[in-house]
Amino acid sequence: MSRGRAALGALLASAALALGACGGEDSGSGGSENAAGSSDGPQKTVVVQARAGAFDPAAVYKQAAPGVVTIHSIFSGGGTSLLGGGGSAAQGSGFVISDSGEIATNAHVVTDAVAGGGAGPIQEAKEVYVQFADRNQVAAEIVGFDPNSDVALLKVDPHGLALHPLELASDEQVQVGEPVAVIGSPFEIDLTGSLSVGVVSATDRAIPSLTQFQIDGGIQTDASINPGNSGGPLLDAEARVIGINEQLRSQSGGNEGVAFAVPITLAADALDQLRDNGSVQYAYIGVTTQSLYPQLADRLGLDGDAGALVSEVRPDSPAADAGLKAGKQEIEFQGARVMSGGDVIVAVDGDEIVGETDLPRLIAQHNPGDTVTVEFIRDGETRSVDVTLGERPENVR
Repeated sequence: MSRGRAALGALLASAALALGACGGEDSGSGGSENAAGSSDGPQKTVVVQARAGAFDPAAVYKQAAPGVVTIHSIFSGGGTSLLGGGGSAAQGSGFVISDSGEIATNAHVVTDAVAGGGAGPIQEAKEVYVQFADRNQVAAEIVGFDPNSDVALLKVDPHGLALHPLELASDEQVQVGEPVAVIGSPFEIDLTGSLSVGVVSATDRAIPSLTQFQIDGGIQTDASINPGNSGGPLLDAEARVIGINEQLRSQSGGNEGVAFAVPITLAADALDQLRDNGSVQYAYIGVTTQSLYPQLADRLGLDGDAGALVSEVRPDSPAADAGLKAGKQEIEFQGARVMSGGDVIVAVDGDEIVGETDLPRLIAQHNPGDTVTVEFIRDGETRSVDVTLGERPENVR
């Protein structure tokens, strides 16, 4: 049965630039900058249109800010990993998702997990406290966390609290150029409830998770996101949550206009499973692939110009059991290393593989134990094989 989330069943490719999760210790401060232009002659008013009318950041803030929280995590042993520094306390953001006291945030805000995985098991924070917009601050329980989507579910006692759950977007029609707002607690604690605005810069980005697998379907935005914003909401013009702010890509460590959010469809599925089971399961096929494009196909002598070129098949994986083969000869083409000679996966259950994230997206629509028909090209011949998907290995770091 499909769950419609966008997560990976293949291994993570290396990121080219330095990545930083946007949770952080209380440290430093940063500024934001607005630019306005003027010209001679008649002035024109430009209104940025959203799906349901004009984008009004003040209205979005008024509606959503009461539901955004600051999260303080205290770690034993002094390790805070991505949360910054090396001290024993860290800060991030989150938001209320139910009247019963449930809070959504990033897994790396309340654990010692690092992007791409690390040595040893992931450790939860020793203590977690949630500070609300009305200045109430209470202890929180970690219901569960999912390192594959970098999502965590917290629970506070709702007694005596005025909770303001945020609405989660139920569709996937996030569009490039769509205006968005970010509310969170960048840097120091006295910057809680900060608003920044921008647009969706790209969709369907593959971003590192806290394991060897990647998060697919990521939303890229140029809204200002800094350390401390991790776990806060990325909001559309209707103040609905379309993503959970997860990391920034930066060469300086600060905001450079390239930040990423976990898509809410993926996050919501993880939250549901954490609520019900305390953990999250993902379908797994067990291949590493490289995206095929026309020039590479010509170089490899392949008839098709799109697909997923299999560069690795994990031992004892569903792909290995089904007989899929990886390339064995490494060549260099256009400055990149490519494993040639392997199968080229071109479709799953009839859905064509074109883009880089198509294969993991299609695998992620299934549950462990589901059987899918994989169409592939080997030695110039199109073939198909049924693959029974497995469960992604736990805590692969």
